[in-house]
Amino acid sequence: MTEPPSSPRDFAALKALIAARAPAMPKRLAQIAGFALDNPDEIAFGTVASIAAQADVQPSALVRFSQALGYDGFSDMQEVFRARLRDRILNYGERLQQLREHARETSKSILIFQGFCEASAKSIAALEEKLAPADLDRVVAQLADAETIYLMGLRRSFPIAAYMAYAFGKLGVRAILVDGVGGLAAEQLSFATGKDAVLAISFAPYAAETVAMTQAAAERNVPVLAITDGPLSPLAQIARQWIEIPEANFEGFRSMAATLTLAMTLCVAVAERRQGQA
Repeated sequence: MTEPPSSPRDFAALKALIAARAPAMPKRLAQIAGFALDNPDEIAFGTVASIAAQADVQPSALVRFSQALGYDGFSDMQEVFRARLRDRILNYGERLQQLREHARETSKSILIFQGFCEASAKSIAALEEKLAPADLDRVVAQLADAETIYLMGLRRSFPIAAYMAYAFGKLGVRAILVDGVGGLAAEQLSFATGKDAVLAISFAPYAAETVAMTQAAAERNVPVLAITDGPLSPLAQIARQWIEIPEANFEGFRSMAATLTLAMTLCVAVAERRQGQA
């Protein structure tokens, strides 16, 4: 009896297995193999239907592809792609080492500049492609209807939240930055009611205080909206509406260009909608 093929549980091994077996696969399965290697984030975040549409195959072909690699089904294989996203977050020391390796022969500041320009351009292009107008309109409407907008973003997300607090203030929209100074984040957010809205911003590795404070607000029936990096984010599980930001990176340092673009859009769109309502 032929033993069933083994199923790798780490992405590097799965990637090698796909590359090795793709040449011998039937045409449609080989087509999926190429799509999976070129678009691992799509495999991680998408549904069977959405991935099949993008890869131009039938949904059943995705199941056959997964089983050909030794998995019980598509969701079993998809978990390996999702684990890759959790595991690829490097600490800052590792990022600097990676940068030094990359720039060993061409150690110039312009290399870093060009890398971040490319990452920023990719991020904005991906956001423009993926952001559904209806999703954006729903978030704008919820924020425009709020009496007060509470902005929650710590660590890497703090500059975005701080900018939005500044912009809303200039545009005459009442907003409060939950900055947690003195450990008072919970107290700052405790005044939010069902007539207000919390806009939480966080990306992997997620700021624990942002997640905890946002969860507490949701439990008090305060409308929660989120800017985050995908359906696996804890904020996506809490928020009534959320927008995914596909930030690219250069040598492990993620761009903030798409996030800031969305932040500027929300500020101006909310102010414009309020003026229209008035």
